[in-house]
Amino acid sequence: MLAQLLPDLRCPVCAGPLAAAGRAVRCPRGHSFDVARQGYLNLLAGRAPGGDDAAQVAARAQLLDSGAFDFVSRALAAHCADAGDGLVVDLGGGTGHHLAAVLDALPAARGLALDVSKAAARRAARAHPRAASVVCDAWRGLPLGDGRAALVLDVFAPRNGAEFHRVLCPGGALLVVTPRADHLAELVSAFGLLTVDPDKDVRLSRTLDRWFRSEGSWEYAHELTLSPADALTVVAMGPSARHRSPADLAAIAGTWAAPKTVTAAVRVGLYRRREDP
Repeated sequence: MLAQLLPDLRCPVCAGPLAAAGRAVRCPRGHSFDVARQGYLNLLAGRAPGGDDAAQVAARAQLLDSGAFDFVSRALAAHCADAGDGLVVDLGGGTGHHLAAVLDALPAARGLALDVSKAAARRAARAHPRAASVVCDAWRGLPLGDGRAALVLDVFAPRNGAEFHRVLCPGGALLVVTPRADHLAELVSAFGLLTVDPDKDVRLSRTLDRWFRSEGSWEYAHELTLSPADALTVVAMGPSARHRSPADLAAIAGTWAAPKTVTAAVRVGLYRRREDP
């Protein structure tokens, strides 16, 4: 699938087209990028933040494979129908779990998972037979040609309205998943985790309003029953894992004496590309 998607990609240095060159891809100006033996393409140019490490990605894969967040996958699949046979781009795609669910709902579509984490990209490269995986730094621009995507997915990931608008085709759609204020509130309280910014929705609107028009917003919640080990897994897959020591978190989990109910709560917004931003 990576070979089939090369015409949709562009060089992150000069924005030129990319072509296969053995175990690498190269643009006409000679910028070369490696295809890893695990199947993903590394389009990082220069230094970039490392993203989730292997432990965080393994924790995320364990939790997603358990079905705990399949309600998010189902929500995305329910609102993706008009992408048809186009390209679905998952920004911050992680292990490719949600992208795979969307591709199952779109049997003629192709998928591309973008993430700055090589550990995530390794898993995303195997997530679905119609998906490819690319490592890139979204803050420096997306390595896609203009108007190449029919649908962009953004699940708890950075948002760049101008870049989303550029890579989407006319009439293309954007699906954004953000945490509600009460998302994992029981874990936030017990473990002292980072809280959801109360101004998150306002900032989202400011980021996207110039480039997109809103076509609806839906809220979803799902109760998770978590053992102490499960609770640690949820914590380990998120940004709070960087701010607390493993020993600290394990000590708190020790007070999580029996399986407890935790509420996962998200908001899904559907946006349509403006033709006159």
